Parts: sequence; structure tokens; C-alpha cells
Amino acid sequence: MIEIRWHGRGGQGAKTASLLLADAAFNTGKYIQGFPEYGPERMGAPITAYNRISDTPIRIHSNIYEPDYVVVVDDSLLETVDVTKGLKKDGAILINTNKDINEIAKELKDYKGRIYTIDASKISRECLKANYPNTAMLSAIIKITGIMTKDELLKDMKESFKHKFARKPEVIEPNMEAITRAYDEVIGGK
Repeated sequence: MIEIRWHGRGGQGAKTASLLLADAAFNTGKYIQGFPEYGPERMGAPITAYNRISDTPIRIHSNIYEPDYVVVVDDSLLETVDVTKGLKKDGAILINTNKDINEIAKELKDYKGRIYTIDASKISRECLKANYPNTAMLSAIIKITGIMTKDELLKDMKESFKHKFARKPEVIEPNMEAITRAYDEVIGGK
């Protein structure tokens, strides 16, 4: 079983990305869970969301305290939230940032595991003309975890977006471009 914890701010789409990841993994035959942790819900407030993905039925129904992977949608959270808390030693963290991995490693203090970065905000601004980094982060975590292949991801997201954006079909291709770029541009793993 793979357990993922998402950290973001209200309005950035961390919850939506965790639910899209659950849907995508389900479509490959996996057992899934995707759920947010509710707190004071307001734009900009820190939020947490979770995924469990398994080849066998999932019997656990709680928050994730020792994730295999952590996804940080907003790097400003590194200053206020202990994003590596409970992260397994052989796990990895993915951070949306334009900072160098060595700079990020210093901010993570005692964390010694694998670090991946991607400038998902830049990809979003260039592809979607707005700062919605969740689509790019979804793609990057799928690449890192190997939950599905790039082709499976692209096929699944295209179908999902046809339904999600049925009233706004003009946003499908920009989102697909963001997914493709993010899959190819994620760096790190040291």
C-alpha cells in the first residue's frame, strides 16, 4: 500500500488533486482512498489531504501519520508546517518550488530522504494562464510513485477532464499540456 499526504492552502486544489489521483488509480484497478482533513476552511488556510492506493482492499480508515510520500503544493508551508512529520525514511517529498533542491534540503532541516521539486506554479501560469498548481503536482507524484505509466495517466486524465470540464472544453488541452510538462519536468530523487 502507498500512502500519500498532501499539504496545500485552501483554493490551490490539493484536495481536488488527491481525489483525481484516487480516481486515476481506481481506473487502473487499484483499491483507493482519497480524502481531506477538514479544519477552518478558508482561502489560503493550510489544508491536508490524503491518499491510500493498494492492490488489495484497504481496511484502514484514519488519517495518514507515516506517509510514504508527501506532496507540498505551496513551499511557503515549509516555514509553518512540519511537512516531513512521520514521513518514512525510505519515502520521498515532492515540493512545488522554484528553489534549488539543496536550498530546499536546508529548509527541511533533519530530513534525509529523497527530495523532488517541480515549478508547478510556473507550468500552471504558462499552460493555464493562472496559478492552479494541483494538476502539475498530480502528474509529478504519479511519475515519482510509478502508480501508472505516462500513457495511462494521459488517457485517464483526458477522459476525466471531458467530464469535469464538460461546460468549459477549452481548458482541457491546457490542463493536458500541464500534465505532460510536469511529468517530464519533475527533478530530484537524491
